[in-house]
Amino acid sequence: MNSIKLKNCLAMKLMATFILGISILNCSPSSTAAVIPPVVVPPTPVVTDIEFWLTKADQSVKLEKQTAILKFSSAFNNYNSIEINDATTYQEMEGFGYTLTGGSAQVINQLSSAVKKDLLQELFGQKTNSISINYLRVSIGASDLDASVFSYNDIPTNQTDLNLAKFSLSPDMTNLIPLLKEILAINPNIKIMGSPWSAPLWMKDNKLSIGGSLLPQYYNVYAQYFVKYIQAMKQSGITIDAITPQNEPLHPGNNPSMYMIAAQQNDFIKNHLGPAFAAAGIKTKIIIYDHNCDKPEYATSILSDAATNPFVTGSAFHLYAGDISALTQVHNAFPDKGLYFTEQWTSGTGEFAGDLKWHTKNVVIGSARNWSKVALEWNLASDPSYNPHTPGGCTSCKGALTIDNSVVTRNVSYYIIAHASKFVPAGSIRIGTNNVANLYNVGFKTPDGKIVLIVLNDGATAESYNIKHNGKWATTYLEPGSVGTYLW
Repeated sequence: MNSIKLKNCLAMKLMATFILGISILNCSPSSTAAVIPPVVVPPTPVVTDIEFWLTKADQSVKLEKQTAILKFSSAFNNYNSIEINDATTYQEMEGFGYTLTGGSAQVINQLSSAVKKDLLQELFGQKTNSISINYLRVSIGASDLDASVFSYNDIPTNQTDLNLAKFSLSPDMTNLIPLLKEILAINPNIKIMGSPWSAPLWMKDNKLSIGGSLLPQYYNVYAQYFVKYIQAMKQSGITIDAITPQNEPLHPGNNPSMYMIAAQQNDFIKNHLGPAFAAAGIKTKIIIYDHNCDKPEYATSILSDAATNPFVTGSAFHLYAGDISALTQVHNAFPDKGLYFTEQWTSGTGEFAGDLKWHTKNVVIGSARNWSKVALEWNLASDPSYNPHTPGGCTSCKGALTIDNSVVTRNVSYYIIAHASKFVPAGSIRIGTNNVANLYNVGFKTPDGKIVLIVLNDGATAESYNIKHNGKWATTYLEPGSVGTYLW
């Protein structure tokens, strides 16, 4: 090989080594040919247009991100289409979550600090494995899922405390309030609603924790009880965004509980609670009713009072009776007032598939399609025996979590809420979608412009269908009873 050829060969060898990272040229004089193999370019990975998260009725898949590639295209098929119309907008969402009962706080606080820290990040954080709960309901005083009955103004029998001098949050200083502070450190923007199960016993006509009604002579004092509660929680670093005057006012058989018909609640808000909030400069929302969908007239009768209406932000509902469409009835009558779905329990004797389907259809999809700003399941956590609870309280209320010493089990209502809370932040707007056949669904646009679609296959057979948006569609599939959340 002459010197010029040798120099060229060496230059090519250096270039090949630099580019390919290997020496593949032989520049010795005996070499008769230099062969450079082709550069292999790896294929460009196919990126899905739509993220797809799935929970199956048979529990084989629970809130798992799917690897299926879902691409929007114009290729025609004969499947039904869920059409997304983000130009049609409805209510702004405030959140998805649970009631953090005193009992829930108690069992969560029994975890080791490391396990509890990880669990709270999973529940309330923004990490990859978080479900990002953004709304909580708490009881003002005890609910039936506390270990004992108490109020924040318990005094000896036959005594009164008209100035509420003995008001104290101390019964909740051990479990609930410290846990709320830990949650707020993770998500300072989480919204909290407070609901009483009963007034202090000395204010009631029967002086008992079960049933009875608030005596009219104590309406002003009880209004100040709410004022003190909101102020004391604020001093503890906890902002109460909204209150309801009474949990389940037409169910006086729980422990604790209090009976409050619509006329009584109207009087209490119009003449006492509303003016007390105004005088104290309290901006906490007043949400009325907080009971079943079979009595929407309870809410509309209060909202129809011109003097009461300005004090009221909206109405709250449960679904142990009636139909979820009752929320739309109230919305149509008072479109400027909000709707809030605040409670639905899952039973210890319930079955995963049935609860997943019914609650997703009614609580998550149904309430949002009927104008609700929130969707809340009942208790966040319990132990394996559905404790703690008051004497006569619920003995089979299964939390979203079962906590057994250091073992945390995620139950059906965890997945029901997570299919929304993980993907739909506060400030998202519900947008137009059509229910097709057995494919119940609801859509949202998030504050950062993403579209979220939650779909339930309520039928008995598997369904292939299209998600149609902006004139193109992507084809997907759900087995019967399964839930999918789609994000793009």
